Amino acid sequence: MVRRRDFLGTGAAALASVALLDRAAAQHSMDHGARPPASDAGVAADSGTSATPDAGAQEAAATPPARGRVIVPNGATLPSRVVGGVRVFHLVAEPVDHEFTSGLRAECWGYNGRTPGPVIEATEGERVRIYVTNRLPEPTTVHWHGLFLPSGMDGVAGLSQAPIPVGSTFRYEFDLTRPGTFMYHSHFDEMVQIALGAVGMFVVHPRASRSPVPDRDFVIMLHEWHVPPGARRPDPLAMTEWNVLTMNGKAYPATEPLMVRRGERVRIRLGNLGPMDHHPIHLHGYAFRTTATDGGPVPAAAQWPETTVLVPVGATRDIEFVADALGDWAFHCHMTHHVMNQMGHEFPNMTGARRPDLGRRLAASAPAVMPMGQNGMGDMADMQMPLPDNSVSMRASPGPYGSIDMGGMFTILKVRESVDGGSEWWTPPAGTLAREASSAELDADGIRVD
Repeated sequence: MVRRRDFLGTGAAALASVALLDRAAAQHSMDHGARPPASDAGVAADSGTSATPDAGAQEAAATPPARGRVIVPNGATLPSRVVGGVRVFHLVAEPVDHEFTSGLRAECWGYNGRTPGPVIEATEGERVRIYVTNRLPEPTTVHWHGLFLPSGMDGVAGLSQAPIPVGSTFRYEFDLTRPGTFMYHSHFDEMVQIALGAVGMFVVHPRASRSPVPDRDFVIMLHEWHVPPGARRPDPLAMTEWNVLTMNGKAYPATEPLMVRRGERVRIRLGNLGPMDHHPIHLHGYAFRTTATDGGPVPAAAQWPETTVLVPVGATRDIEFVADALGDWAFHCHMTHHVMNQMGHEFPNMTGARRPDLGRRLAASAPAVMPMGQNGMGDMADMQMPLPDNSVSMRASPGPYGSIDMGGMFTILKVRESVDGGSEWWTPPAGTLAREASSAELDADGIRVD
């Protein structure tokens, strides 16, 4: 297994419009499932702190951005408030006890008690002030990935600023000059801090409405981790052996479905901060268009229909479509190892092996060993076997027709006439469900099955 430590020396490896809130837009956002406005707890509400470094912010009413709120499955948006015409946020970089899926937890690094950190949401033309408190065991910085701002606010340790010491709070302040989907992440000891989860998304809404306006505006951060079975911390030195793949920090079946009403226009904002792999994200049942990247909007003349979008490391992609087909539709990375949980690669290839006595012979010396894979790995979906502490099976969770043979970077787009009924499974109308063919049907169509 190739690891970064093989390439590094030992020493290195060890180391004003905001005040005029558009009530109609806010109500529209809430009617369509977005998070409600932040409470009066303000900046401190999601940070675990009792006060913000800006005393004036404690007296200002918490104010959402002037445009509609985004929806963050399994996630949150960062509370903010307007103080003297400036939108104020408070990020806390800190260790996080994080659950990827039921049965699998790890000690990660993130912001405000979660990884990825809460989405920062604001409006084009606003001035933002972001306090960053460092509760990690080493210095850190925050880089505002894709945003145009003064060099001294760019967050690159040693180049554009001094690192934030442990226990200190730094202040970033800049104007949001363009709308789009951006990201934020540590830019100190990136190999460790990003691999452990110090990443987040940053959404800037346009000052003026741009047609067409989405009814559902989802934000999803893609990430990959190496968590050996039984381990309590991801290995930040891994280079290729990623075995936990997540959407907003969760691996299927813990990923929340994307609930959509039929006929709604849907935008999904995807971000990827790696650390190493690009992700071809595929949507079943629909074609979409890529309408923006972190570089800016894609002109309509340059868009074309796709069913899969490649989200490179260090990039964002916005995709849009109209949800006109009812059903449960898979939405996942199309790299097959990325839709499994804690898969292992250090095994011989047993596919096609003809050793009927293998299990008996192994049992004599290693009774706990279960030979598998001779006929493929599909039977693992229903296999019950002992697992190490703090680990989960590679794939499978209950579905309407048996086990869903997927895990990792996988979720479900659920399109319904109404989203009030929850996330129940879709029941296909008569004649629209694949089933076993009868002999009469085969004969009538001239199909021979020997």
